[in-house]
Amino acid sequence: MIKKYKKGDEVIVKVGKDKGKIGKIAKVYNSIDKVIISGVNVSKKHQKPSQDSKGGIVNKEMPIHISNVLAYDSKAKKSSKVGFKVEDGKKVRILKSSGEKY
Repeated sequence: MIKKYKKGDEVIVKVGKDKGKIGKIAKVYNSIDKVIISGVNVSKKHQKPSQDSKGGIVNKEMPIHISNVLAYDSKAKKSSKVGFKVEDGKKVRILKSSGEKY
């Protein structure tokens, strides 16, 4: 699959319990086509105490499938698809709605 999203990109969730939330990508799993977005899709994990960490209930961000997110254009304040354009012999990611570099 073509890598349209990278770590640090600002995206918006388009389906699910967190629909409409905006966040930055913290990690990308290309092999399973999933991303972790900071502050989105947070679940509770019951953690056992170990030597170096205290036990308890911890909030953990879970992965979301890449098809459930869209790039967020902060200037236009709306979502946009990601396209590619060749400039000076290099492939550049662009926002399809505005044509700006992403």
